[in-house]
Amino acid sequence: MARHLITSAIPYINGIKHLGNLVGSQLPADLYARYLRARGHEVMFLCATDEHGTPAELAAAKAGKPVAEYCAEMHEVQAEIAKGFRLSFDHFGRSSSDQNKQLTQHFAKVLDDQGLIAEVSETQMYSHADGRYLPDRYIEGTCPNCGFEDARGDQCDNCTKQLDPVDLINPRSTISGSTDLEMRETKHLYLRQSQMKDQLDAWIDSKKDWPVLTTSIAKKWLHDGDGLQDRGITRDLDWGVPVQKGDAPWPGMEGKVFYVWFDAPIEYIACAQEWVDAGKGDDWARWWRTDKGAEDVTYTQFMGKDNVPFHTLSFPSTILGSGEPWKLVDYIKSFNYLNYDGGQFSTSRGRGVFMDQALEILPSDYWRWWLLSNVPESSDSEFTWDSFQQGVNKDLADVLGNFASRVTKFCRSKFSEAVPAGKPRGAREDQLVNDLTAKLREYEAHMETIEIRKAAASLRAAWVLGNEYLQEVAPWSTFKTDPEQAAMQIGLALNLIRLYAVISAPFIPDAAKELREAMQSDDDSWPSDVAAALEILPQGHAFTVPDVTFRKITDAEREEWQERFAGTRA
Repeated sequence: MARHLITSAIPYINGIKHLGNLVGSQLPADLYARYLRARGHEVMFLCATDEHGTPAELAAAKAGKPVAEYCAEMHEVQAEIAKGFRLSFDHFGRSSSDQNKQLTQHFAKVLDDQGLIAEVSETQMYSHADGRYLPDRYIEGTCPNCGFEDARGDQCDNCTKQLDPVDLINPRSTISGSTDLEMRETKHLYLRQSQMKDQLDAWIDSKKDWPVLTTSIAKKWLHDGDGLQDRGITRDLDWGVPVQKGDAPWPGMEGKVFYVWFDAPIEYIACAQEWVDAGKGDDWARWWRTDKGAEDVTYTQFMGKDNVPFHTLSFPSTILGSGEPWKLVDYIKSFNYLNYDGGQFSTSRGRGVFMDQALEILPSDYWRWWLLSNVPESSDSEFTWDSFQQGVNKDLADVLGNFASRVTKFCRSKFSEAVPAGKPRGAREDQLVNDLTAKLREYEAHMETIEIRKAAASLRAAWVLGNEYLQEVAPWSTFKTDPEQAAMQIGLALNLIRLYAVISAPFIPDAAKELREAMQSDDDSWPSDVAAALEILPQGHAFTVPDVTFRKITDAEREEWQERFAGTRA
């Protein structure tokens, strides 16, 4: 048994997330966590809400609520929706927690002690109409790199280039829309990332198995243009972690808070402390401190490509720069974007299908299967209602659901609701075992390397093998001339349902549980020996005929949903 630490990029608190957010981090992380647990490994899967910075302030102002109250409410909303999608977090924390506050201030102190914090006087946008400085997301304008007209002051969503508000062309306040802005001098703290460049370069070079998407983005930031730049870690905001050196004040930084992208990744560690304080465990350090046992942990992060620079450069600068024995990430699984019906998903602009809306339409397994089997690994992918309907109907309803239905109903009608006694298995059954074994090993290999689309394809192919066997041996015809032969075939197929439930559980946990319960089996052991796994339900073992595991999406429903989600969400 190995130990695996898994973190998903923590979602902003500013509203309910859309399906693109889900498939870009939390859902594939959950798939991997579930798979590793199924294989017997010890897993710590952590996530949280990202509650500081301008997105939180803007969303709270729009909702007409104090920001702390808004964040508390939205954390509960996001936690409940995560449960709806069966995201199996060991803890779902909050970046506004006292644990994260203390740890962020601790890191600031030790980084300053290491000479990696600089005080920099700079000019920032000041809005006369709003009577305040406008950091990052309080400003939008045209990206100087790609010309996108709605770039934010911290990053362009179109080309992913990291920006400062002063870089924007034709900047405007997102509060008032005012363009009456001027530059004023203020003082901020900067993380001296440039001092870490060679160390980061060598560290990234050592990760030979990282996805090309991850390393290419990191290398671009390290070497393009002027190379890795120092980065501001404070902001002129009211909401956030107050700037302190540990427990001590930081002279000249009164009234400022740490930049959200400094404290948010630190929440990964603080989240484990929250887990302990919530009474869920008794030792967070064995996951995060290499002097406390974390040297044996494999740490994997999941995120969209826009988060890669911060997780390959800024957060590692914090960890490495501290000089303390913190656990560094071993593997970063990054994803391209899932687009929506010819455009982009957007939380801030309300475009696409959002997680709560998706669950109102269909159970989570329908969405989990389509999203994971179409996850944007090698390039951007696109959600369309036609593709969603076809994926659900062909893969889930026609292949897996139909197999379980026809086997159990046939057995009930011709034998009973128990595994029938039949002849010994023959050459065709041996071939099925061999084919399934090969496909299962392929599935496992793809899951071990986190190649999710390939893993989904292998799992579907395993389902197809059962259907092909059933079509070829045709127990409904065999029954007329050789009932014992048909009994053997259908008994094997009943065992296949249980096997499918076990190996499908990481992708579609609810359906897998229902199928295993229909087979009245508590055995969820991974089928390392397929032949033995197909003997687990003995002759005479009772089962029940499951309800419709997956229903088909009708053309009328598809058209209705396509029209319903054609605009933007208020």
